[in-house]
This record gives sequence, structure tokens and C-alpha cells, in this order.
Amino acid sequence: MTEKRFKRTEMIIGADIVKKLESAKMLIAGLGGVGGYVAEMLARTGVGKLVIIDSDVIDITNINRQIIALENTVGKSKTELFTKRLQQINPNIEIDAKKIYLKDELISEVLNNKYDFVVDAIDTLAPKIHFIKTAIEMKHKLISSMGAGAKLDPSKVKIADISKSYNDNLARILRKRLHRFGIYNGFKVVFSTEQVIKKSIVETEGEENKKSKIGSISYMPAIFGIYIASEIIKEIISGN
Repeated sequence: MTEKRFKRTEMIIGADIVKKLESAKMLIAGLGGVGGYVAEMLARTGVGKLVIIDSDVIDITNINRQIIALENTVGKSKTELFTKRLQQINPNIEIDAKKIYLKDELISEVLNNKYDFVVDAIDTLAPKIHFIKTAIEMKHKLISSMGAGAKLDPSKVKIADISKSYNDNLARILRKRLHRFGIYNGFKVVFSTEQVIKKSIVETEGEENKKSKIGSISYMPAIFGIYIASEIIKEIISGN
């Protein structure tokens, strides 16, 4: 069954690359609109080991953009839901699910392992910066998601080194903060060059770790996640 499961993948990338994917280990931090699609695409490409990290449960407002969000999953743990889903895609996949909020020493702990790729799909600024900084210091291959919210045009989505990103508010803030640590380049980001739709950003008060709520459309986080997964697969195929 497993051979048939990934037969179409083998036809396009070859049996040797499929075997490399089967032995690959990846970490995905954040299982929201972007990270959830990264996990889905990597599992469907035959990646053998995934470490998935998220402390949240599904909220009804996630239904417009998160692949795991349904009427009957509201209130349930994202890591538990994805573990079951990904094992239905590939029963041989090894899932290490961590229902934790990433910060400080926990970031160093989870990154203190060998991974073929590390994906940052964290949507809160402080842990995102610390995660990126630690991943760079530990010399991981890293791809990070910038802001998929307040954007509508999929043709504006790009992948480039962080130093080449533009028209993205999150990327601008990240570059500025990372410069303080002497980090100017060295990892790729998925971002959109489209100007933000300002009316979709609403300032909030009294919410921990959130200064604003940002409107989103169903397909943009998915496209960001698929771009990240495609870049990982391309690098494995090329042997980088």
C-alpha cells in the first residue's frame, strides 16, 4: 500500500528522492493557516518524520483558512488533530507532537536536535524572533513565513532571502530586530509584495501577545504554506 501511496510522487521525482524524504526529519513551529498546510504537503510528499508544535485549540474563527478547522473540531487540540490526520495520510509517518507555547528555553530545547529543515510559522512576534535567532545560531536550514493576512493577490507571493523581502510589515520588523543580533541574511522567507489592505487590520486591547486582529482570505495562508513545502522539496531534490 505504501508503494502505491507515493507512486505518483516517485514518477516525478524518482525513487531515490522518495527514499530521502522517507528518512527526512522536519520541524514545524505553528500549525495555523500556514503551518498546517506545510505539514499537510510534507506528509503527502512522503516525509518520514515530523515534529509539530502548537499550544492552541481550534477556534471557530479559524474555519476560514485552516485546513484542520471544521465545525466538529472547534475546541480540539491542533497537535492532536494533525497527528491523527497525518497518520491517515501516511500510517508510516513518525509524528512527535508538542502541545507547548514556544518561548525562551523551550525554543532552545526543541531546536537542539538534528533536522533536515526547520519551518517557522509562528504568528507572535517575540517567540518568532527568538526562534529564528536560535535556529540560525544552531545552523539549521530554516524557512520562515511572513504575513499572509491583509493580502488578497496570490501572484504577489515570493520566496527570497530575508534581506530581499519588501512590502511586508512583519518582515520589516523582523529585519530590524534581527539586525540587533548581527543577523542580516542567511534564511529564506515566504512573503507577499502586495500592499496591505489597511481596513482589514483592527487594533485590539487586553489580548495577550496580540496588538491587532488581521483579516484573512482562505487561500493566502494555504499558498504561503505550499510555497514553503515546495521550497523544502526542491532543496532536497537538488541535494542542497
